[in-house]
Amino acid sequence: MTEDNGIDIERANEKAKKRKESKDKMLAKKTIEKGLLIVHTGPGKGKSTAAFGLALRAIGNGMKVGVVQFVKGQWGTGERTVLEKFPDQVTIKALGEGFSWETQDRERDIRAAEAAWAAAKEMIDACRGDNPAYDMVVLDELNIPLRYDHLDGAAVVDFLKGRPPMLHVVVTGRNASEAMIEAADLVTEMGAVKHPFRDGVKAQKGIEF
Repeated sequence: MTEDNGIDIERANEKAKKRKESKDKMLAKKTIEKGLLIVHTGPGKGKSTAAFGLALRAIGNGMKVGVVQFVKGQWGTGERTVLEKFPDQVTIKALGEGFSWETQDRERDIRAAEAAWAAAKEMIDACRGDNPAYDMVVLDELNIPLRYDHLDGAAVVDFLKGRPPMLHVVVTGRNASEAMIEAADLVTEMGAVKHPFRDGVKAQKGIEF
């Protein structure tokens, strides 16, 4: 019996073979292909970061991506600079005017949210039919105006439920509503375990923007 550091190699290989057989059997049952409603929420950092990671992955696969930013429109961000280098594949509409505690003007916040949502609906509607304009649409920080009732949450969720069947839609922002979570195919909650902001570290280029 061959051993390596006390581990029976033959037994280990047999276990690996059984795991692979089990995994292959499970994967063989996964045959559905569809557009997903993906939600990144929670108090931790990384929601938009993950969404733009998906956008870059889509670009790398030759897909077309639409992006609407609901809050960060006035901020210069590294991800926007990168995505703008792919004009044939990416359309970005940065329509946010900052967080509500910055604008301190609810009517202005509502107008900005409505303009961004109109752009989002236009992008999604452009994906209906035989020649969709996009394969993925990222709605960055959409959950923020929904939380503050700057948009009709029920109407937004109903519209997203009726998205084109092969279109992926990614929604980010903390405090996703129960209705949004229920409608989603994939929900990831970012947990806040530790953040340098608590220790007085400011937002830094390449990390937060």
